[in-house]
Amino acid sequence: MTITLTPLDVRGQDRAELVAFLTRNRFPFHVNPHPDVQDVQARIDQGAYDSDGSAALWIDDDSRGRLGLVILEDLDEDAPLFDLRLGTSFRRKGLGVPVLKAITDHVFSTMPEVQRFEGQTREDNVAMRQVFVRCGYVKEAHYRDGWPVEGGAPRASVAYAILRRDWVLGTTTPVQFDDLGY
Repeated sequence: MTITLTPLDVRGQDRAELVAFLTRNRFPFHVNPHPDVQDVQARIDQGAYDSDGSAALWIDDDSRGRLGLVILEDLDEDAPLFDLRLGTSFRRKGLGVPVLKAITDHVFSTMPEVQRFEGQTREDNVAMRQVFVRCGYVKEAHYRDGWPVEGGAPRASVAYAILRRDWVLGTTTPVQFDDLGY
C-alpha cells in the first residue's frame, strides 16, 4: 500500500469531483454529516479548501484508488489542524493508520515551521481515537459538550496532537493533567 496526497484545484478541474465526494458520502462524526451541493459550493467559494490558511488534498492508494480527502486548516500558524474524510466504502478497512501517518509525514516534511499538528473528533468516534494513539498522537483535551450533533445532544470533542520532535524521534511526550498536585 502506497498512500499519496495530491493537492486539489478546487476552483477548477477538481471542483465537480469534490462536490460529488462530499455529497455522495455520509460523515457521521462531522458537524455536518451530509452536506448538500449548495453547502459545498458555498464553502468552495468562501475559500474553505484553498485559502492562505487551508489546503485540500486527495488521499489516493496505489491499489485501491481514491480513498478520500484531507483538509489542512490553520496553515498560517505553527500548529495546523486537519479534517479527514474517508469515502464510506473505505472505512473499517484498516486504512486509518497508514492514511494518518501519510498526512502527518506530509505536514512535517513539507512545512518546516509546523511544530505541532492537531486533529479533533467526537468522543464516540472510538475508531479515530484509536488511530490517533497508534500514530503517536497524544490526547490533549476533552471539551465537554463541545461538538454539536445534528438532531441530538452535543458530544464531547476530543483533541489529539503530535509534536514535531516526537515525530522525528518516534516518541510521545505525555501531557501532565494533574500538575496542580490535588
